[in-house]
Amino acid sequence: MVIKIWHGSEKIIKKPMYNEGKIHNDYGKGFYCTESKELAKEWACKEIGKDGFANCYEFDTDGLKILDLSDDKYNVLNWLAILAFNRNFKTSLSVAREAKKYLINNFGINTDDYDIIKGYRADDSYFAFARAFVNNQISVDELERAMKLGKLGEQIVLKSPKAFERIKYVEYEIAENQKYYHRRLERNKKAEDDFTELLINADIKGLHIIDIMRKEEENSD
Repeated sequence: MVIKIWHGSEKIIKKPMYNEGKIHNDYGKGFYCTESKELAKEWACKEIGKDGFANCYEFDTDGLKILDLSDDKYNVLNWLAILAFNRNFKTSLSVAREAKKYLINNFGINTDDYDIIKGYRADDSYFAFARAFVNNQISVDELERAMKLGKLGEQIVLKSPKAFERIKYVEYEIAENQKYYHRRLERNKKAEDDFTELLINADIKGLHIIDIMRKEEENSD
């Protein structure tokens, strides 16, 4: 199936290159895209006063091995375990350090064999939800609800040389900074406000990471 995907950037990228990019992104090195042009334009405007670009591509997914974290066989802890493995978690509390290791060991997924990963995008505002969970501040149910706040959207990440062979540049659209930088700020502000409310009304009776570790729950449970 051929789909249209977008990559928000400060520059025009006609030929995405395999094995480039930051190693500590959500899913490690890869080319991060979305099917939403509007989200791509927000992601392209990280700094005030400078327009960005929404690069458009056609992408043929036929025959590619896809890890779709929205599939029913996966849960939010699988996503969080991958995030914990790839991103820098500053864990000052002992429970958070143990939680990070526990998630990776018991809910982690080996992503090396996949050509594409589809899943949540954890920008800074949403990364706070992940930290709150490993710090034992919110429950699993609250984490799942939090990840839907602000309509964050899914990202599609190209991981393998085979995937990079399938992507074809089409065009670009300018992301007007005056419009999309402020939209990005509004989205983040909404997420932060919702998160604050979530912490104030946190359910102490819900299933927290400390409960999961004590029960020695695993991905199959």
